[in-house]
Amino acid sequence: MSRPGQGVMMPVNGLGFPPQNVARVVVWEWLNEHSRWRPYTATVCHHIENVLKEDARGSVVLGQVDAQLVPYIIDLQSMHQFRQDTGTMRPVRRNFYDPSSAPGKGIVWEWENDGGAWTAYDMDICITIQNAYEKQHPWLDLSSLGFCYLIYFNSMSQMNRQTRRRRRLRRRLDLAYPLTVGSIPKSQSWPVGASSGQPCSCQQCLLVNSTRAASNAILASQRRKAPPAPPPPQPPPGGPAGTLAVRPSATFAGAALWAAPAAGPAEPAQPPGASPRSPSAPSGAPTPGQNNLNRPGPQRATSVSARAAIPPGVPALPVKNLNGTGPVHPALAGMTGILLCAAGLPVCLTRAPKPILHPPPVSKSDVKPVPGVPGVCRKTKKKHLKKSKNPEDVVRRYMQKVKNPPDEDCTICMERLATASGYEGVLRHKGVRPELVGRLGRCGHMYHLLCLVAMYSNGNKDGSLQCPTCKAIYGEKTGTQPPGKMEFHLIPHSLPGFADTQTIRIVYDIPTGIQGPEHPNPGKKFTARGFPRHCYLPNNEKGRKVLRLLITAWERRLIFTIGTSNTTGESDTVVWNEIHHKTEFGSNLTGHGYPDASYLDNVLAELTAQGVSEAVAKA
Repeated sequence: MSRPGQGVMMPVNGLGFPPQNVARVVVWEWLNEHSRWRPYTATVCHHIENVLKEDARGSVVLGQVDAQLVPYIIDLQSMHQFRQDTGTMRPVRRNFYDPSSAPGKGIVWEWENDGGAWTAYDMDICITIQNAYEKQHPWLDLSSLGFCYLIYFNSMSQMNRQTRRRRRLRRRLDLAYPLTVGSIPKSQSWPVGASSGQPCSCQQCLLVNSTRAASNAILASQRRKAPPAPPPPQPPPGGPAGTLAVRPSATFAGAALWAAPAAGPAEPAQPPGASPRSPSAPSGAPTPGQNNLNRPGPQRATSVSARAAIPPGVPALPVKNLNGTGPVHPALAGMTGILLCAAGLPVCLTRAPKPILHPPPVSKSDVKPVPGVPGVCRKTKKKHLKKSKNPEDVVRRYMQKVKNPPDEDCTICMERLATASGYEGVLRHKGVRPELVGRLGRCGHMYHLLCLVAMYSNGNKDGSLQCPTCKAIYGEKTGTQPPGKMEFHLIPHSLPGFADTQTIRIVYDIPTGIQGPEHPNPGKKFTARGFPRHCYLPNNEKGRKVLRLLITAWERRLIFTIGTSNTTGESDTVVWNEIHHKTEFGSNLTGHGYPDASYLDNVLAELTAQGVSEAVAKA
């Protein structure tokens, strides 16, 4: 099925803008980590437009209209979204669509994700689905938009053409997106000269112009890495003079932070095998006085060199401080950049490097078993609940009775050891009197016997006991990790800091499932995000030792558990269980990579805290 509404015929004036009396629907969008433009809701777009009318150089506080967007601010001058708690900045753009399209009617198409929540489609996809729906097509193929999905309107479902998996689909009526008529509002960000259109020659303007070049050079280097844009559609043969085929969405904001200078050095030659440049690459200078908000996309590109254009004395502020561990430094860096921009002072916002998560591709013939570690895979199945052991018997196995307890507090119930347990009247066990006190065999810490029975009954009930004071483990501790598979092998690449050794790659894979009786919400579905997860160890003596203990921890179901994600806040999902792994292969930008001289020692200590050590494994 062809994509509905591929292009419309619209006369344009000399500046490349539609006529003044053409109405357009405005949709503000932000660029996510997958280089896809995601639309803000209609309510947020109305709020941004209202702020834009009052101050085209100001900032938009998104939390004023959407409680979920409290940390976010949009800087209209640099056209970037800024997150205050992390310092992360993302480009935003102002997009225009036909008033008769889905956003103009307030129609939103959404798909159901694994957690049961509804996610809106990208705006171009939403418009395409709505066009097909209005024409009463029974189905729609999204492959022309780069997605291997089929939309079935009769069953209101989306099907993956490769996996044949289906998801529910829904059409929802919402607030219509804002409508604008006439030319785009101007927001002059930088001082310019008189009516001649030429910038003045004062020292501040010269410094400002050099800063523009530096900022655009950095962003231009990022654009060169992006795939080339498709060529613009050509008008049909014999079409009327003075018309141009225009796509339904015309973007008027995006990549550059400021206007580029009138001219720049030529681009370097492309390396062999590089992708060809987009046919819409600029061939002339931009219109003087225009900034991101009112400049067409083709005029925003620049071809100056990133390193050569940065003027001396201009501070470089990172968009994200990846060397720090907390949110203070990146937030200060981003906010400082916005404040300096608003004041017209020179600042160069640099792009944070992307982490190298995976090694170069490896052929199957290059993948080898890890020396000294038998096999290449371990699987865990659903836990078969054995006949529960009597909690009293488990506790008595590891304790020695104390006839004359000292005058100290029991650290479980906080009552004196010489008095009855605080669980008296709450928990009753035959043969366990509230005043009985015992001492754990190895560590010697003393507790009420009834208190330890209560603690064991509230745990995993796997036959092991952990001292609440020193965390010493008695017996073999097991966890609540869901069923899954662990693979491990050797790859012919080196980790940073281990140049002379190959790398052990561990691959964990856990599917979505239903929680068992040992989990927080038995019978409820749990999600498994980000699987398969790849982790890395150096192939040296200590690295292989860590691998052997990780295999033991996996078999005891200690690597993962079901809980609430610290990253996303999602509950009933698979999360790490206090044993840290290195998931970043070629860098350490997130703190989960190499080089890290103390990691192997730290993870050995974490494994020991879970009762996994070579001494215990050999016993």
